[in-house]
Amino acid sequence: MWSFLLIGLLAGTVIVLVGANLRQRGSIEALKRAREELQVEEDRVFDFLHGLGEAFSEDLRSSDLHRLIVEGATRITDAHGGALYLVDRTGKLLVPSFISRDCPPLVEVPRNISQQSLNSPLALESYLRLHTVKPGEGLLGAVWERKEPLFLSSKDADPRLERLKDLSLEMDSVMIAPLVYANQDLGVLAVANGPMSTPFSPSDFLVFQSIVEQSAFALYNAVVYSEASEKRRIDRELDVARDIQRILLPNAAPAFEGFEIAGLNIPASRVSGDYYDYIALDNQRLGIAIADVSGKGVAASLIMAMCRSVLRSFASSSESAAAVLQAVNRQLYPDIREDMFISMAYLIAHKADNELVLARAGHDAPLQYRAHDASVVKINPPGMALGIDSGGVFNRVTGDCRVHLETSDCLILYTDGVTEALDANGLEFGMSRLTEAIQASAADGAPAILSRVTGDLRTFVGNYPQNDDITLIAIRKL
Repeated sequence: MWSFLLIGLLAGTVIVLVGANLRQRGSIEALKRAREELQVEEDRVFDFLHGLGEAFSEDLRSSDLHRLIVEGATRITDAHGGALYLVDRTGKLLVPSFISRDCPPLVEVPRNISQQSLNSPLALESYLRLHTVKPGEGLLGAVWERKEPLFLSSKDADPRLERLKDLSLEMDSVMIAPLVYANQDLGVLAVANGPMSTPFSPSDFLVFQSIVEQSAFALYNAVVYSEASEKRRIDRELDVARDIQRILLPNAAPAFEGFEIAGLNIPASRVSGDYYDYIALDNQRLGIAIADVSGKGVAASLIMAMCRSVLRSFASSSESAAAVLQAVNRQLYPDIREDMFISMAYLIAHKADNELVLARAGHDAPLQYRAHDASVVKINPPGMALGIDSGGVFNRVTGDCRVHLETSDCLILYTDGVTEALDANGLEFGMSRLTEAIQASAADGAPAILSRVTGDLRTFVGNYPQNDDITLIAIRKL
């Protein structure tokens, strides 16, 4: 009897050990499978991150990056489909940037579109790709507005999923999260499963949120990279515009018998809206112009180039400076925007004459230095700016003024960038400082005047940035 009991005990022990061994093997197999699944998931995430990294080492278009994000999120979460919606330029709408082909609708679809999609799937696809989302509208708008991720499953019987069911594609579970980086709202990313797919799990939701963080970082950097590339492109174009403009401005003062002439232009930015020119009219006459286009930057520089071309085409047509300006205004008026204008002073010098023929089109009044008493006076003939009037008023108010220069007398033309230059306290350089600089240097010649004025300007302004273009011309009678 004891032998039977012993045999039974041994048999039971063996059975228990075998069962434990089987359970242990089962646990080991389960752990192996879990490890393999985790490894697969890690590989997917790594591939996704690697793909995002590669996107910035190549000249990847934004549309390709958007596709990469959606397809990567869909693959990692084993989703039916996914969609990326980005904030538009106004910051008031979400715009679909990429929707995978099999993604269940993430917005409510009108019944007529649902009916059409039964016969024409393109009807639904077109609707989804064109439909924008307002803050708070549906699931996407709610996530965007609240900046909180959302996980919904049909197991929870959430009524919000019912409104998203379509006749052709039904939503079983969905994960949506806002794309935010550096406090900047970029949009939302969503992945969804239909009824034939495995519903998302809480662990899937954690992985998805990690994907969203990396995607937001990638999108933010793509914007920064794009802006930097655009800035480099603009910088290159501005450099070209600056070089062209330098060609249009005089590269040296003209040698003109009886006069010493000097001029300079200091742009506030890479391109200038100021303009000055020396135009050889014939063997005895020289035209001298200075102008200031309203505004700054590329637009002003283009108007300046156009003004130069028109002035040169009419300069030799008349002995009258006013008649030349009238012709220039007549030509430019139709092509200048209403919010722009050009102030200009134009004069004609004769080798055998002590008088200059001057006309002023709304420009700052030239200054005459009289050597016999070192006085400085304004030469202020009437005139209005170019481009404001078609000619009826302009021609009536713009006339010639003859400026008589004795030996060592000077005429100084300038733009308001000189007198309106500001120091750190917001004070202007002003007319009195310009006058003092002229009086202190005129006896030393035209180049000395420019050197003294610009030197005084630099001292006055200090480190305060230049806020306007500066142009100066000094004409001294020999």
